[in-house]
Amino acid sequence: MYQAVVFFDLDGTLMQDDKTVAPSSVAAIHQLKANHVLPVIATGRNVFEVANLMRQTGIDSIVSANGSYVQYQGKFLAAHELDKGLLQDITHYANQHQDALAYYNATSFALSHRDALTVANYRGLGQKAIVQPDFFLREHINFLLTFDPISAEKYQRRYHGYLTFVRNNPRALDTMAWGVSKATGIREILVKAGLTAVPTYAFGDAANDLEMFQLVDKPVAMGNGLAKVKSLAAYITTDNMHDGIKNGLAHFGLI
Repeated sequence: MYQAVVFFDLDGTLMQDDKTVAPSSVAAIHQLKANHVLPVIATGRNVFEVANLMRQTGIDSIVSANGSYVQYQGKFLAAHELDKGLLQDITHYANQHQDALAYYNATSFALSHRDALTVANYRGLGQKAIVQPDFFLREHINFLLTFDPISAEKYQRRYHGYLTFVRNNPRALDTMAWGVSKATGIREILVKAGLTAVPTYAFGDAANDLEMFQLVDKPVAMGNGLAKVKSLAAYITTDNMHDGIKNGLAHFGLI
């Protein structure tokens, strides 16, 4: 039986600025597992984007795409597929506003069209983005990136009750089924794996970590985290470039 569960955001948290995982963090995760503590990734990224990182760390449970796709111990647990009619509507609406969309599932993604924002976004991620406007018609889609650098307001107003939007970066909005967040994915793991009575911890730094912080017993903010994330934290560790994961886990006696 696990003694605790620890959820790790990736960008700005478990990942360093160059998108690698610090050796101290890898060692800490291995020690967690030896101490019968379950490590789980909780990220806005999709499974295919982090497969190498999961192999490197030995983590096989993940709340991906901000709760849109969840797996436990390497096996599928839950997904929140977006309705085709809803996808057609937001595609038409985004096209009207000359906004690009990226359609995602657990294994791949494609763009509605390419523009300066998408080029900058995927160059920064080191990913090759293909343009396939009909991708969402042929594939199961559980997550979108909506490229709007100004405000989420117009999308939030139009799709209230249907889609949830969270700022991913200055270029784009994470877009999930209504009410889906890292917290909903975490609940699915805890309930379906019978871990609701186990102490829970979470490490994070950004806006998509807020619901997660409100759910777990002990939220840990990275030193580089947003002020509103730090305001919810039980502990503020050092930043993602200075052993923040190791130090936060040690503070709570988990390693």
